[in-house]
Amino acid sequence: MLVPLLNGLDHLQLLRERYPAARTVAGSIQVAAHRTEPGSVRHEGTLAEVTLAPGAEDLAAALSGTGLTVAEHPDECRLLWAKLAFLAPLALLTTATGGPLGPAREQRAEQLRAVVDEVAAVARADGADPDPVAVLQQLNSLPAQMRSSMQRDVEAGQPPELDAIGGAVLRAAARHGVDVPVTRQLVEEIRARPS
Repeated sequence: MLVPLLNGLDHLQLLRERYPAARTVAGSIQVAAHRTEPGSVRHEGTLAEVTLAPGAEDLAAALSGTGLTVAEHPDECRLLWAKLAFLAPLALLTTATGGPLGPAREQRAEQLRAVVDEVAAVARADGADPDPVAVLQQLNSLPAQMRSSMQRDVEAGQPPELDAIGGAVLRAAARHGVDVPVTRQLVEEIRARPS
């Protein structure tokens, strides 16, 4: 069984094609962590929650005893979009501005609302049902000094997950004919940043 805890949407199909004999089950992790050096990840705070799609019940039971918060979600598509609907606006905005979330929220409030709405529209077209009002409330409740892992990767000169996060939204938008001009603008702004 493969349970990738990766950001984005496209990895499940790739893994299923590459490992057809394995049972690949969608998973999602919410954790405040960043890579401090190759092979080393630092966990910040206490947030560590894993959500698993159907088919990973034994793994969910095993992980429950480790101190992680473990939840199960009945729908793979909705599970992946639930994270991406939150992560894409956070990562794209903080990385494009090159600063923490607080100033980004203040300086680009309209862009933040627009990208939350755009990602939610793409998710709905793909069969999920995120609540853009709840996502925006969650983003507005986060500490002003919060930085995304994508932003930290860019600042450290590491390759960011731009294709897995912003690229996934753009590809799904193209598949469903959903216009996402603000999301596209933020992705292009990040791509244009010197590395």
